[in-house]
Amino acid sequence: MPEVVRAALVQAAWSGDTESMVAKHEEYVREAARQGAGIIGFQEVFNSPYFCQVQEAEHYRWAEAVPDGATVQRMREVARETGTVVVVPVFEVEQPGLYYNTAAVIDADGTVLGKYRKHHLPQVQGFWEKFYFKPGNLGWPVFDTAVGKVGVYICYDRHFPEGWRQLGLNGAQLVYNPSATSRGLSSYLWKLEQPAAAVANEYFIAAINRVGTEEYGANDFYGSSYFVDPRGQFVGDVADDKAEELVVRDLDFGLIEEVRHQWAFYRDRRPDAYEGLVQP
Repeated sequence: MPEVVRAALVQAAWSGDTESMVAKHEEYVREAARQGAGIIGFQEVFNSPYFCQVQEAEHYRWAEAVPDGATVQRMREVARETGTVVVVPVFEVEQPGLYYNTAAVIDADGTVLGKYRKHHLPQVQGFWEKFYFKPGNLGWPVFDTAVGKVGVYICYDRHFPEGWRQLGLNGAQLVYNPSATSRGLSSYLWKLEQPAAAVANEYFIAAINRVGTEEYGANDFYGSSYFVDPRGQFVGDVADDKAEELVVRDLDFGLIEEVRHQWAFYRDRRPDAYEGLVQP
């Protein structure tokens, strides 16, 4: 595995239909590959609007199978074409009436390594996710990709430290956190929580947010996507808060071992003392 990984993320505005949204992201994968990136990740349910601003059964139409649905299959092709690892968040249907907020992880040869299903689902104004999704049931997998060990934690998950820690214990070097979060709700937390999680768990995080407003509600998605390192420092600039953007950064995975030797958080954990944390 390379010590320095060139990684990419995309924050995008909704284009109005799935076909153009998928096509746009295919081109972003190609552009990231031209810039030398070995991995790229997209925002939450990237190929649809953020329909969870309303509770309407018509929006089940955005769901598709993972990995056999059209979007993941197309991304398999572009991953193979470009030699890029791709993190693909979509609305998954397992069977009629059974839906998840999911991200597929595709290796650089087009192989689907697996998927992560969002564990924590908000049910508040403008974020009615429990109407659509069942809580995730696949644990916190870490995928052994061409660029290293990669995990996923989706949007609202980021408020819960337990999953971040489990991804670290499972060996993650880089965690993608695809999101759809609005200016009035969480902008104060956006540059606080993921850097803190990167420090506490001593790995890199790619924090991705949508941009703009969409047709199903007033949520103002504020972009500001970034990579953060195990010291909690942004890797390069944070993306714009209004404009669509491809962010490409070099991540020195050697920093993970350096920080873990300096800040011995994993050594000094006390799981024997934590029983109360998992009591209902």
